[in-house]
Amino acid sequence: DLNRNFPDLDHIMFGYEQAHIDHNNHLLAMVDRLKEPIQPETKAVMRLIMKVPFVLSANLHGGDLVANYPFDASRSGDLTEYSQSPDDQTFRHLALSYATHHADMSLVDRPGCGDGGYNFGKQGGITNGAAWYSIEGGMQDFNYLSSNDFEITLELGCDKYPKADQLQLEWEKNKDALMHFMWQAHIGVKGDVMDAVTGRPLPNSVIHVKNVTGGQDTDIKHDITSVHDGDYYRLLTPGEYEITAQQDGYQPQTQKVVVVDNPHQPAQRLDFKLAPLPPFQETMMLSSPGGSISAPDYEMYDEAMREKISNTLSKKWLYSRMYKRNA
Repeated sequence: DLNRNFPDLDHIMFGYEQAHIDHNNHLLAMVDRLKEPIQPETKAVMRLIMKVPFVLSANLHGGDLVANYPFDASRSGDLTEYSQSPDDQTFRHLALSYATHHADMSLVDRPGCGDGGYNFGKQGGITNGAAWYSIEGGMQDFNYLSSNDFEITLELGCDKYPKADQLQLEWEKNKDALMHFMWQAHIGVKGDVMDAVTGRPLPNSVIHVKNVTGGQDTDIKHDITSVHDGDYYRLLTPGEYEITAQQDGYQPQTQKVVVVDNPHQPAQRLDFKLAPLPPFQETMMLSSPGGSISAPDYEMYDEAMREKISNTLSKKWLYSRMYKRNA
């Protein structure tokens, strides 16, 4: 099953949590061993995820009717356990955005799949992955923990292999949901991170979010990074947030933003212009405001793939690459 064949990044993160280490994103470079060989198809998908800066995605399955969201792996090892990601609220929104626009997925009175199968419509047509059943090496968790991508898994019907004459009906059931889901790439904020002096883009800047809605003061412990041209996209549900952009050799900048529900409109714009630090203050900053190690760039990931990610990628090697990249 190729949806069990991705590197298990969940347990790397869970181990960091137990050790009180806030390294919670872009974890592929931390892989030092694999339980089984990575198949060619899996490698091809991994390369695609590393090269293309996805914001939102879904993988499509059959066999049940539900929108499944991270995490797929349980923290305790139990077979069924709600396993909350740092972006649980956003992932629930994304799953509901599909389920509630599908013809049948969220119906409370529809039958479940198979004899005595559970009707997920009773819970809005969505489920946390591990609360349903825990798996390791799933694609949605890998994408979330290795890149900037937010992915969910869509189970589109009880029949894994619908007959050809049923495909038009299945398309009609899913068409609106697919289109509405794609619009969710515009929730939250987006912008550019630039050098305040030269105006040049700053790729690989760390974007950290703190939720301050209603007086709370909660770090969302999942940072993203700006991509090739310094642009970033951070999916968020409505609320008030403090967003910090940080880049090695620059003064971090924090801005407050109120995210509103604005369907079918572009994400709110929030640009950052970072001031260079004076030469005597220019130091290598290895952690974001949330404590996360700055993400290596896409080129490094691709190299790691070529060198077979089963090889040990030591922290010393990672840091030396980061110094070289920012020199």
